[in-house]
Amino acid sequence: MGLFDQIAGAIANPNQQASTDQLGNILGMVQQLSSSQGIDPSTSQTMMSMVGGYVRSALQQKQAAGGTAEAENIVNQFSGLGANPAAVQALFSPDQQTQVANAISQRTGISSQQVMSLLALAVPIVLKMLQSGANTQGNPGSNNVLSTFLDSDNDGDVDIGDAIGMAGRFLQSR
Repeated sequence: MGLFDQIAGAIANPNQQASTDQLGNILGMVQQLSSSQGIDPSTSQTMMSMVGGYVRSALQQKQAAGGTAEAENIVNQFSGLGANPAAVQALFSPDQQTQVANAISQRTGISSQQVMSLLALAVPIVLKMLQSGANTQGNPGSNNVLSTFLDSDNDGDVDIGDAIGMAGRFLQSR
């Protein structure tokens, strides 16, 4: 089951945190990020996809080192809809932040300095989307959205940018 399918399932499940309002807020922040920075939506989706890929890799490393609870703690602690440099620091060393910014810059044409500042907004948004699968009862290890995102079979079938695009279409159809 794909990432967006898990998010849609979480919206339908009263025991998970996801809601259409939450999804709408996430999409609104992505759109606001694009418009306030003068980034076209296609470039923004590419950037979010890349940020999602780097977040996925970092969370997989955290999971390997400290178990699923470690990854869930990061998601729960640093998810949000505002700038949070601590979220970036929790996942990436300063050298990794530079590498991420340079890679995104090369692919999108956004300056690496601008990408560095956008990471403080984009990373918490990605984490907020992942938090949508968290259990409302706080049961650790039950976040299906995070589990799908971490994609334990490593088939590469997970893309935050695509999930954001699908979320937009999902909300428009309601």
